Amino acid sequence: MHTALAGIELVVFDLDGTLVDSAPDLAVATDAVLGELGAPPAGVTKVRNWVGNGTRKLVERALIDAGLDPTRTEPVHDRFQALYAAAPCVESRLFDGVQDCLVALAERGMPMALVTNKPAAFLPAILGGLGIEGYFRWTLGGDSLPQKKPDPAPLLHCAALAGLPPASCLMVGDSRHDVQAGRAAGFPVVAVTYGYNHGDPITDSKPDYALDSLAELVA
Repeated sequence: MHTALAGIELVVFDLDGTLVDSAPDLAVATDAVLGELGAPPAGVTKVRNWVGNGTRKLVERALIDAGLDPTRTEPVHDRFQALYAAAPCVESRLFDGVQDCLVALAERGMPMALVTNKPAAFLPAILGGLGIEGYFRWTLGGDSLPQKKPDPAPLLHCAALAGLPPASCLMVGDSRHDVQAGRAAGFPVVAVTYGYNHGDPITDSKPDYALDSLAELVA
């Protein structure tokens, strides 16, 4: 097992960009809603850089990029939500190494939680569609609490549910928001190098550990 797991009694995972490459399905919904507004598609490459702060922020970034009025975010977001909800897990896939990591941690009896900024309503279809719904003892979406990452509240909530001090809980994510949330919560932080971090190297955020694959965590 990786050094990052020493003394750890709970592992908290981010979803998009960490466990799941969800950008293709997010891009389909984004491009569909842009098309309805008469704008050209953004494409999956841009959408990858817009993921991480929840779907409302993704829509706002798409509007700005298309030269459209970002004050229209709310009604456009409602339409985006409907389009995405209809097909949230068609092209989405687990990143390499994720299945091995989850299986190995489960076999060792390690409790796991999921903390994502994605709205909670989308999670059952995605986790179920990818066959990983059974690994997480606790699951929080971006609207499960008043705060979301990079606020530490969701991580501290998971620690409290587990009855553990923050230092015994590991945050595993892909973006600076995950690193910031982990730092603020007092969690040690592992970051994956392949995820969605707005186009910036995750090492710039100085996580405690940077891994090219989650398989390394349990090797």
